[in-house]
Amino acid sequence: MALQSHQLEAFVAIAKTKNFSKAAETLHVTQSALSHRISALEEEIGAPLFIRERTGVTLTELGVD
Repeated sequence: MALQSHQLEAFVAIAKTKNFSKAAETLHVTQSALSHRISALEEEIGAPLFIRERTGVTLTELGVD
């Protein structure tokens, strides 16, 4: 498993803000780029890390661990 630092940085930013848009703004990237980073990370580990909802996101059990 080769996790990349920009993927982990994206995960931490989203976990802190609970919002993809706010996290993207914090990291100075587009929301699309941030979503791609998280999708790649989730694909790499084989499981979702976030539950995506209209009001924001919450961590899955795996995301918390």
